[in-house]
Amino acid sequence: MFRQRTKRMNDMVKTKRRFATTLKMAAAAGVVAIGSLAASVAAASDDIARSIADHFSSVKTMTGEFVQFGPKGQQIGGKFFIERPGKLRFNYEDPSPVRVISDGKSVVIGNRELKTWDIYPLSKTPLKLLLGERIDLGGAMVKSVNVDTDLTTVVLGDRSIFGNSTITMMFDTETYDLRQWTITDSQGKDTTVMIFEVQTGVRFADSVFEVPYNEVYASRGDR
Repeated sequence: MFRQRTKRMNDMVKTKRRFATTLKMAAAAGVVAIGSLAASVAAASDDIARSIADHFSSVKTMTGEFVQFGPKGQQIGGKFFIERPGKLRFNYEDPSPVRVISDGKSVVIGNRELKTWDIYPLSKTPLKLLLGERIDLGGAMVKSVNVDTDLTTVVLGDRSIFGNSTITMMFDTETYDLRQWTITDSQGKDTTVMIFEVQTGVRFADSVFEVPYNEVYASRGDR
């Protein structure tokens, strides 16, 4: 009797151990499956991000319409011109007197009514990342890449160069085309530019990106 009871208890312990082992194996298999799925999703996202980076680097010139949304909700449109690397022009529609020009070295913001100009080194503004030759997804300036069904978002920044300022670029996940970008300044204020009616492969006259340095320096008293 004692031997039979002992045998049953031993059998129950063995069964319990086998059951626990089976659960652990099943759980491990589940973790592996989830891990494999996550790895597959991450790999697919990486592929899309690389395709976007390659496509964006192949687009050297573009022009079209834009709508800009300021940090206080203000909205204004106009025409934009981009020639990468480094060149950009925004012609704001009336009644705005503002022009923004980058010639690859400097970014200037002019007010035709006030006849004033502000000037900044392109290398010190997040616009440099938008106007660069390509997006280096393996570089330290990439803060995050998020691939969604419709849009892929790439956040770029470098504290040592731009401080807390960043630029967030949004691309069409299917076509890889640039749709909008948002510059977040050091105070956390966002300025978003949405672009549409875009044409690529356009040739521009040199004057499109010409900075009137004489006017710029004269308005600042730098002669």
